[in-house]
Amino acid sequence: MKSWDFIKSDLHRYHGRTDRGSLLRSFWLIEGFRYMFFLRLCAGANRFSRVFYRVLLRHYSYKYGFQIPFTTRIGKGFYIGHFGNIVINGNARIGDNVNISPGVVIGQVSRGRTQGVPTIGNRVWIGSNAIIVGNINIGDDVLIAPGAYVTTDVPAGSLVKGNPAVITVGKGVEGYICNAS
Repeated sequence: MKSWDFIKSDLHRYHGRTDRGSLLRSFWLIEGFRYMFFLRLCAGANRFSRVFYRVLLRHYSYKYGFQIPFTTRIGKGFYIGHFGNIVINGNARIGDNVNISPGVVIGQVSRGRTQGVPTIGNRVWIGSNAIIVGNINIGDDVLIAPGAYVTTDVPAGSLVKGNPAVITVGKGVEGYICNAS
């Protein structure tokens, strides 16, 4: 996929449309979309224009508190609900149509049995202040409740809540993921 295809899919998640008016409105009014706009352009840019986009991305990283490297593999339709501290490891893999809230950390474990970074499936909703760390797999259609601390694999269609994480299979994200393409 090209950068503009990713940008259009992200835009569709905010408005359900991809017209020019929605693009301009989102770019000026929605911090998460603006950040992802430059992240997508930076990830798809050639060596020379990438420098320009990285400067803009760094500016918005400081301004909004998002720490998402352009090397992070993020699928189409990524949705940042509100601006606030969000930290994602550059080696993490995130699927399509994922919602993320403020205070989320998707990080690395440097030693032990879960050494590595998470892989997050499609149609996952991640609530505020959730922490997801280690070489774990989060399945498709998962809801990770606010404040959850996830260090184990989560099967598809589950609800995850609490610290330590309690997984309830069969209660996924139905109704939480809007405008998924």
